[in-house]
Amino acid sequence: MLNTMFKSIIEGDLSPIVVCDTNSKIVYMNPSAKARYHADLTGKSLKECHNEKSNEMIEKVLLWFKKSKDNNKIFTFRNEKENKDVYMVALRDDDGNLIGYYEKHEYRDKETDTVYNFKR
Repeated sequence: MLNTMFKSIIEGDLSPIVVCDTNSKIVYMNPSAKARYHADLTGKSLKECHNEKSNEMIEKVLLWFKKSKDNNKIFTFRNEKENKDVYMVALRDDDGNLIGYYEKHEYRDKETDTVYNFKR
Protein backbone atom coordinates (compact mmCIF):
# COMPACT_ATOMS: atom_id res chain seq x y z
CA MET A 1 0.00 0.00 0.00
CA LEU A 2 2.77 2.46 0.92
CA ASN A 3 4.59 1.91 -2.40
CA THR A 4 1.35 2.70 -4.23
CA MET A 5 1.01 5.91 -2.21
CA PHE A 6 4.58 6.99 -2.94
CA LYS A 7 4.15 6.22 -6.64
CA SER A 8 0.95 8.25 -6.68
CA ILE A 9 2.70 11.22 -5.06
CA ILE A 10 5.59 11.17 -7.51
CA GLU A 11 3.48 10.60 -10.61
CA GLY A 12 1.05 13.33 -9.58
CA ASP A 13 3.76 15.91 -8.89
CA LEU A 14 3.68 18.74 -11.42
CA SER A 15 7.44 19.20 -11.08
CA PRO A 16 9.72 17.01 -13.19
CA ILE A 17 11.30 14.15 -11.25
CA VAL A 18 14.19 12.22 -12.78
CA VAL A 19 15.61 9.40 -10.63
CA CYS A 20 19.10 8.01 -11.30
CA ASP A 21 21.20 5.22 -9.85
CA THR A 22 24.74 5.87 -8.58
CA ASN A 23 26.08 5.45 -12.14
CA SER A 24 23.77 8.25 -13.36
CA LYS A 25 21.57 5.83 -15.30
CA ILE A 26 18.01 7.15 -15.42
CA VAL A 27 15.78 4.58 -13.73
CA TYR A 28 12.54 6.58 -13.56
CA MET A 29 10.93 9.73 -14.95
CA ASN A 30 7.56 10.95 -13.76
CA PRO A 31 5.01 12.12 -16.37
CA SER A 32 5.97 15.78 -15.82
CA ALA A 33 9.62 15.01 -16.59
CA LYS A 34 8.72 13.07 -19.75
CA ALA A 35 6.60 16.01 -20.91
CA ARG A 36 9.26 18.61 -20.07
CA TYR A 37 12.05 16.77 -21.87
CA HIS A 38 9.76 15.54 -24.69
CA ALA A 39 10.99 11.97 -24.24
CA ASP A 40 11.22 8.99 -21.95
CA LEU A 41 14.96 8.79 -21.26
CA THR A 42 14.67 5.85 -18.87
CA GLY A 43 17.66 3.53 -19.29
CA LYS A 44 19.94 6.25 -20.66
CA SER A 45 22.74 8.02 -18.84
CA LEU A 46 21.88 11.42 -17.41
CA LYS A 47 25.33 12.48 -18.56
CA GLU A 48 24.20 12.21 -22.19
CA CYS A 49 21.83 15.11 -21.46
CA HIS A 50 24.43 17.43 -19.91
CA ASN A 51 27.60 19.21 -20.94
CA GLU A 52 31.07 18.42 -19.63
CA LYS A 53 30.96 21.05 -16.85
CA SER A 54 27.60 19.79 -15.59
CA ASN A 55 28.86 16.20 -15.65
CA GLU A 56 31.87 17.24 -13.54
CA MET A 57 29.52 18.79 -10.98
CA ILE A 58 27.31 15.69 -10.94
CA GLU A 59 30.40 13.60 -10.09
CA LYS A 60 31.43 16.06 -7.35
CA VAL A 61 27.96 15.91 -5.84
CA LEU A 62 27.98 12.09 -5.89
CA LEU A 63 31.34 12.11 -4.05
CA TRP A 64 29.90 14.57 -1.52
CA PHE A 65 26.82 12.35 -1.02
CA LYS A 66 29.10 9.35 -0.42
CA LYS A 67 31.28 11.25 2.06
CA SER A 68 28.59 11.41 4.75
CA LYS A 69 25.11 10.05 5.34
CA ASP A 70 24.21 13.61 6.36
CA ASN A 71 25.00 15.00 2.89
CA ASN A 72 21.63 14.61 1.23
CA LYS A 73 20.58 17.74 -0.65
CA ILE A 74 22.49 20.38 -2.55
CA PHE A 75 21.40 23.49 -4.47
CA THR A 76 22.60 23.23 -8.08
CA PHE A 77 20.87 25.84 -10.23
CA ARG A 78 18.56 28.86 -10.27
CA ASN A 79 16.19 29.38 -13.20
CA GLU A 80 14.95 32.98 -13.01
CA LYS A 81 12.63 32.62 -16.00
CA GLU A 82 10.67 29.83 -14.30
CA ASN A 83 11.19 31.17 -10.75
CA LYS A 84 12.61 27.90 -9.52
CA ASP A 85 15.59 26.46 -7.72
CA VAL A 86 16.97 23.05 -8.63
CA TYR A 87 18.57 20.59 -6.22
CA MET A 88 20.17 17.16 -6.32
CA VAL A 89 18.83 14.91 -3.56
CA ALA A 90 20.45 11.68 -2.34
CA LEU A 91 18.45 8.46 -2.20
CA ARG A 92 19.55 6.02 0.50
CA ASP A 93 18.64 2.50 1.57
CA ASP A 94 17.55 1.63 5.12
CA ASP A 95 21.20 1.47 6.24
CA GLY A 96 21.97 4.93 4.86
CA ASN A 97 23.95 3.70 1.86
CA LEU A 98 23.70 5.83 -1.27
CA ILE A 99 21.60 4.04 -3.91
CA GLY A 100 20.92 6.94 -6.27
CA TYR A 101 19.75 10.51 -6.52
CA TYR A 102 17.09 12.67 -8.09
CA GLU A 103 16.71 16.20 -9.36
CA LYS A 104 14.21 18.28 -7.41
CA HIS A 105 12.63 21.44 -8.86
CA GLU A 106 11.22 23.93 -6.36
CA TYR A 107 9.17 26.72 -7.83
CA ARG A 108 9.43 29.57 -5.33
CA ASP A 109 11.35 32.68 -4.41
CA LYS A 110 15.07 32.68 -5.04
CA GLU A 111 17.35 30.40 -2.97
CA THR A 112 19.76 32.32 -0.74
CA ASP A 113 22.27 29.46 -0.30
CA THR A 114 25.43 29.39 -2.40
CA VAL A 115 25.34 27.08 -5.43
CA TYR A 116 27.04 23.73 -4.61
CA ASN A 117 27.70 24.70 -0.97
CA PHE A 118 29.75 21.72 0.24
CA LYS A 119 30.80 23.51 3.46
CA ARG A 120 27.73 22.89 5.60
